[in-house]
Amino acid sequence: MQTTAPEKIPFFRDPTKLAIFYQFLTVLGVGLLSYYLISNTLANLERQSISTGFGFFDREAAFEIGESFIEYSAADSYGRALAVGFLNTLSVSFIGIILTVILGTFIGVARLSTNWLVAKLSAAYIEFFQDIPILLQLFFWYAFFYEILPSPRQALNPLPGLFLCNRGLIFGVPEWHSAFLYGGIAFLIGLIVVYFIKKWAAKRQAATGLIFPTAKVSVAILLGLPVLVWFLSGAPTAMNIPSLKGFNFKGGVSISPEFTALLLGLVLYTAAFVAEVVRAGIQSVSKGQKEAALSIGLRPGQVLNLVILPQALRVIVPPLTSQLLNLTKNSSLAVAIGYPDFVSVAGTTINQTGQAIEGVALIMIVYLIFSLSTSAYMNWYNKKIALVER
Repeated sequence: MQTTAPEKIPFFRDPTKLAIFYQFLTVLGVGLLSYYLISNTLANLERQSISTGFGFFDREAAFEIGESFIEYSAADSYGRALAVGFLNTLSVSFIGIILTVILGTFIGVARLSTNWLVAKLSAAYIEFFQDIPILLQLFFWYAFFYEILPSPRQALNPLPGLFLCNRGLIFGVPEWHSAFLYGGIAFLIGLIVVYFIKKWAAKRQAATGLIFPTAKVSVAILLGLPVLVWFLSGAPTAMNIPSLKGFNFKGGVSISPEFTALLLGLVLYTAAFVAEVVRAGIQSVSKGQKEAALSIGLRPGQVLNLVILPQALRVIVPPLTSQLLNLTKNSSLAVAIGYPDFVSVAGTTINQTGQAIEGVALIMIVYLIFSLSTSAYMNWYNKKIALVER
């Protein structure tokens, strides 16, 4: 029996070869366009005698920054000034993400409450904060601190050692002692112990069906171990209490109005969207799951924590990631209320050095790092909680 050779397909009709060819053309086009733009930009900069590069990092910045987590003065370099802006953006984004997840989850769960008042208040919160642009909210909180709150001499003092005025929130903190360092180390050790206890308890429950009180034991270890170390280290109780001296408070810790206004605006605005994400995720779980859990004697709180939320998380996490990224990117609006974030510091650097391309590139890189790191963590968490198909 004779076999015929397969018909040879022409190049212009072969989908596989055409796909490779089109991809090659696309890469070539992008490369040529990039080369043209970069070479043209460098030529124009050279013609106008504008220097390029990041050599300005080592030059003296000669401008002050009102808020810094590390030591900084006008005599320091532009590189250190940019590091200050980076840490300021990182701090407000990190704290904002944690508070947003907590508040958004609470509001989202409350939105589905059977209590009429709780459900309506949650709905009103969501509608109110979603419908007002974030920039207007930042302006409101900024004006609240500077226009409504009193001066330091008439500062509100709701609790001993706590003051609220137009200079920000000032409160007392414990005096530094080595006992707090040892307590922090004990807390980290406690986290490791709790991790292994949870793994052991899960294996024990799978093998025997017996439930170990993991939550209570974990809380006891995480609280009891640092307190025990603090007690054995001398139990220091000295406090650094702020006091009014001249026109401002000295001592304690002061949180500036700009930082507080930015944090409040970002958290309250983004939490309204996170609440809707949480509500949608919970409602995606069928009612039969809840009814089955209640029928075996689980309490409503256990039903939510053990049955509803674990299944809802696979729906919640992807859109939640987008909202957390929005919070990080919206932190760049800090420049509108005078908080020295990375965009603000980079803008001042550009104005003084003229290195606009480098400055804008740094801003893009920094926010790209924030976005990719947040996405990487959320993607890892999403894979961890994914339901395993059998």
